[in-house]
Amino acid sequence: MTTATRKILIVEDEWKIARFLQIELEHEGFTTVIEANGRNALDRIIQENFDLVLLDLMLPEMDGVEICRRVRAVSQLPIIMVTAKDDIDDKVKGLDIGADDYITKPFALPELLARIRAAFRKHTVTEQPAEKNVLNIKNLALFPNRYEAEIDGQPVELTKKEYDLLEYLVRNKNVVLNREHILQEVWGYEYMGDTNVVDVYIRYLRSKLDEPFEQKYIHTVRGVGYVVKD
Repeated sequence: MTTATRKILIVEDEWKIARFLQIELEHEGFTTVIEANGRNALDRIIQENFDLVLLDLMLPEMDGVEICRRVRAVSQLPIIMVTAKDDIDDKVKGLDIGADDYITKPFALPELLARIRAAFRKHTVTEQPAEKNVLNIKNLALFPNRYEAEIDGQPVELTKKEYDLLEYLVRNKNVVLNREHILQEVWGYEYMGDTNVVDVYIRYLRSKLDEPFEQKYIHTVRGVGYVVKD
């Protein structure tokens, strides 16, 4: 990712400082947004896509420490505290709740840029790209892009048809599906065999999911069919 594609939120209620940071960072190729209100800043961090936050400590409505604490409950977004306070307790508090770094005003711009680069390097190394399109039910995870299944992180060996059946059930969780419908959707309309094949494959799945992991994933609804429940 180049600096031109990185978006930084500047959370600062002193306009001259915020504008100075914006001009300098945009000169370096970053995209920037300024927010002066603490509560609004938190909303924007949660709702919008930023690559890093420069977070002042003293803000109206919600201070930087509380913003950092709440963000860390849901995200590992890089956060650098930027504040006039030079008290060691403030620094420790900020770092303890998850800030990546702490810089005190007044500061030299090259130092800030170095800390920003360090925060990006840290997150590039430590963060793995999130798996897309993961399907979950209880402690079971399905990965459609890989045709794989895991329970509590442990791989479950499934054939292609077993996986297809399980994925169809999970995508329709909490919906009771009859055998004929399952047969049409998983085996296809051209399939001319017995509907008992559904029961056979349900047994296969239970032998690999329910029994080894002592958890009931697939439920039988007598006279109707099968359902996967949360």
